[in-house]
Amino acid sequence: MKIEFFYFADCPSHEDGLKRLKKVCAEEGVDDRIEVIEVASEEEAVKLNFIGSPTIRINGRDIDSLGLEGQRPALTCRVYLHPDGRFSPLPAEETIRDALSREKKGSHSKTITD
Repeated sequence: MKIEFFYFADCPSHEDGLKRLKKVCAEEGVDDRIEVIEVASEEEAVKLNFIGSPTIRINGRDIDSLGLEGQRPALTCRVYLHPDGRFSPLPAEETIRDALSREKKGSHSKTITD
């Protein structure tokens, strides 16, 4: 499984986001390497289709495909809608867990392409 964690350095949530991703992976028995990718410019954001920090992709698929709708690439912080209706700068553990489970089972959602 290919796990990518995209962030930009000025995002105050990226360190906690990476910790959350590692925690959920450990709980789910996923020991695949997490590729940590810093997005340093608007040009890179566009090239990588980066809609905000932190962004997590598993096998090229954003863990929150619904959150992608209407978003444009930008060097900014990201906002996630949690299952309980709250907004947060971090994805819910449940969102990460569900994405890992989908990829383990082979069912896919929206694919991010270059």
